[in-house]
Amino acid sequence: MTQASNASKSVTVDLGHRSYDIIIGDNLLSQAGALIEPHLQACRTAIVTDENVYALHGKAIETALSAYEKYMIVLPVGESQKSFEGLQSVLDKLFEAGFDRNDTIVAFGGGVIGDLTGFAASIYKRGCQFIQIPTTLLAQVDSSVGGKTAINNKYGKNLIGAFYQPQLVIADTSVLKTLPVRELKAGYAEVLKYGLLGDRAFFDWLDENGADVLTLKPEAIAQAVAISCQTKARIVAADERERGERALLNLGHTFAHALELEAGYSGDLLHGEAVSAGMEMAFEFSALQGHCVLDDVNTLKKHLDKTGLTSINDVAHLLKNSDALIDHMNQDKKNEGGNLTLILAKSIGESFVQRGASRSKAHAYLKTLSEKVNSK
Repeated sequence: MTQASNASKSVTVDLGHRSYDIIIGDNLLSQAGALIEPHLQACRTAIVTDENVYALHGKAIETALSAYEKYMIVLPVGESQKSFEGLQSVLDKLFEAGFDRNDTIVAFGGGVIGDLTGFAASIYKRGCQFIQIPTTLLAQVDSSVGGKTAINNKYGKNLIGAFYQPQLVIADTSVLKTLPVRELKAGYAEVLKYGLLGDRAFFDWLDENGADVLTLKPEAIAQAVAISCQTKARIVAADERERGERALLNLGHTFAHALELEAGYSGDLLHGEAVSAGMEMAFEFSALQGHCVLDDVNTLKKHLDKTGLTSINDVAHLLKNSDALIDHMNQDKKNEGGNLTLILAKSIGESFVQRGASRSKAHAYLKTLSEKVNSK
């Protein structure tokens, strides 16, 4: 991590000739034109965003990119846009506007916009460059970094997509001030993930400073975003296509994606909320298998309670059908040879990939949760 300027930090994702920088700082949106300019092959950009982000920041991005020919693609809000229909809508608009491979697509929004736009960029005329300007905490610390792009289908989340890296990521922490508290907490779950999976010191820092991060104290939020991006950049550089270490970034996500599918991507459960509960489930399941001690599970539970994050109790209504949940988990893209792959914990700050995980034991754990819910 380097100091990009007096007011910003820079983290490099080291992928050889495909390396790129993540610029992190306050009020970067106003500088977007200057930051993007070195990466443009032509002066034409398509900016993909959603109605909420456009209403809040549309004028700012248009002003920042006033030197370039712009084409705005404003989509409805919600996870439902990460679909074949949403993808077709973006591609149709690019074709209608006559974009070519030398033009640049800018993803300007949260994780849904980033995932959808990146996938569209990866397949439009066999690939054109794109830039990420994430506007949510979750997107700034996770989905905008690392090149995972995808849409959902009826079988599960992010099952159709591509690894396709951006040319640049601009994380303006000042735009986070417009987020609802619920969205901030959902993003904080992904920040917490980095401490839980491999950095006990970062977890301890969050345990002490989590309230400052969630209230967007400038130094605290910049530190949280920078450390999260630095951790992800290191892991992505070592394992871009998730053949090994990168799978650790999915701590809690197998349980989380099952919860999201059970919720029907309705908006009643945000991705970060599912991840928060999913990480608690992963720690509980790890303890039941003898991989970590109950003290670590209780420490995590206390942190979730202290920061107001989503817990297992908060998703009880989605745990009633253990058979459905294990069926959802069977569709997870990390699975191999028909066997479950789970990211489990040895302790806070040390996780591991368990390939060939016992489906029956996972089902038994889900059944226990289901029985608790159904008995109330």
